[in-house]
Amino acid sequence: MRHGLSRNRQRGAALLLAMLTVALVASVSAAAYWQQWRSLQLEQTARQRAQSLWLLTGALDWARLILREDARASQVDHLAEPWALPLQETRLSSFLSAGQADPTMADAFDARLSGRIIDEQGKLNLRNLIESAGDQVQLAPVERQSFERLFAALGLPSAELQQLLQGLLAAYTPGTSSGASREGPLRPQRYEQLAWLGLSKATLDRLSPYASWLPEPTPLNLNTASALALHASLPGLDLAQAQAVVAQRERRHFSAITDVSDLVPEVGAQLKPQRHAVTSRYFRVLGLLRLDEATLEQNALVMRDGIKVRVVWRMHGGLQRHPATLK
Repeated sequence: MRHGLSRNRQRGAALLLAMLTVALVASVSAAAYWQQWRSLQLEQTARQRAQSLWLLTGALDWARLILREDARASQVDHLAEPWALPLQETRLSSFLSAGQADPTMADAFDARLSGRIIDEQGKLNLRNLIESAGDQVQLAPVERQSFERLFAALGLPSAELQQLLQGLLAAYTPGTSSGASREGPLRPQRYEQLAWLGLSKATLDRLSPYASWLPEPTPLNLNTASALALHASLPGLDLAQAQAVVAQRERRHFSAITDVSDLVPEVGAQLKPQRHAVTSRYFRVLGLLRLDEATLEQNALVMRDGIKVRVVWRMHGGLQRHPATLK
């Protein structure tokens, strides 16, 4: 009797040990599978990002070529030129698979590109607010009035504008004559960095279609500026008149700033070559690449000097696994 009971206990222990062994093997196998899957995902993400960056670099070079050829063709920039036409989402797979022996490659690699070029001088440049002569730094009164009108028209808080003005003065005031470093806010390099000087994200988003931040003071392009930007830049030009100017411009672009004074004589005295122009040097290039299920955005500022177009700065977002659209 006791011998049979001992044998049953041994069988039960053996069964329990077998079950524990199976559970341990299953856990180890699941962990190994997860690690392998994770490694494959990381490798795929890195490969897709590298491919996307190369394709977006090519797209940026293409945009620079368009701007260079535009400079060869004309010295006037307006919204009816090829650079101003947005690129709708276009499938690149057929071009990338050209010359492949296997025709199914076109379906194995799905890349779609969209993008556009924006004239940054069609906006009011916040950098114009700062005037400097030697060691003397001050706010430009005419530009200050322009931004006060713009903030008022958009219903933005004037307190944020005042904080921005004080921040700009603090950032651009030179250090002491002894050469000691002066504590103060950093000078912004991009529009988004104006948040350092007191502008909220809501204000930056609302202001972005009408204002920019460029490396140097620039005139406003009368051919590409919105009606609201024209209204803010030209005292005495109400919004209805500005909209009429834009409507006239759509029928025939301006060849010189005097065309605007001929159209609206009361603002002729306000048009100055230092503040207004019909040509541009700074452009924003936006690109969005959709590679299979991933998307990558590119945002770049380029400067055109004659027929030379160089990149001032370039940024990329993270590789996204969900649908994205150009802002």
